[in-house]
Amino acid sequence: MIEKFTDTESGKIYYWISEKWQENRQSLFFLHGMTGDHTMFISQYEYFKDKYNILLWDAPAHGKSRPFKEFDYEKAAISIKTIFDTEDIDNAVFIGQSMGGFITQAVIKRYPKIVSAFVSIDSTPYGNKYYSKSDIFWLKQIEWMAHLYPLKSMKRAIAKQNTATKAGYDNMLSMLIPYKKNELCHLMGIGYAAFIKDNCDLNITCPVLLIVGAKDNTGKVKAYNQLWSEKTGFTLILVEGAAHNSNVDQPNMVNEYIEKFISLE
Repeated sequence: MIEKFTDTESGKIYYWISEKWQENRQSLFFLHGMTGDHTMFISQYEYFKDKYNILLWDAPAHGKSRPFKEFDYEKAAISIKTIFDTEDIDNAVFIGQSMGGFITQAVIKRYPKIVSAFVSIDSTPYGNKYYSKSDIFWLKQIEWMAHLYPLKSMKRAIAKQNTATKAGYDNMLSMLIPYKKNELCHLMGIGYAAFIKDNCDLNITCPVLLIVGAKDNTGKVKAYNQLWSEKTGFTLILVEGAAHNSNVDQPNMVNEYIEKFISLE
């Protein structure tokens, strides 16, 4: 992979693209979840690198794309459009895990033509009809609640909550290493607060696949996805032996689901 970055007023955003980019190949853009980075998709990169053009990034305020001022989903979407314009990418299949699914929907909201298809991995939908007043209230409490935990305990709890395998746990813990307590708590707080601000009723017209770990007990992710599938007709797949980071817990199964979905489009 070739490492690159784009400069913004809020900070540098790093991304990685295939060394041998081929114009006649379909492109896959992998977007990691909150407090993660591009390394959560190493297994996907190894599986797909010889068949597709691959684009990975560290989202604003995450991984190498730090420091970054005032993260929000509009800035994330604009940054992606800038990257696509810079690299002369017309469109890609967006594969977004958790927050990466939020960012994908933020892009669809503003630049729908660059998203040829959407694979949501343990994410949740844009749409006011999905979230109760209670849901919104608790999302707003994340930052101060996170401050109640000692840093090491919080990182271990996040890693344990999001994964069902040792490989998943180790990967999540490694992605959390760079964060100090204030930064980590604030990142989680603004990540959800920014989602509340950007959320809207969204009509997604591109093909969509919903993937959720059967052991995903993060919030109400499974319930949201079941309702998302019922309201839209999007196919929902539950991945056995996987929690919230299902593409890391069970990479082989998830890779096969993604490849089958792409081949049908």
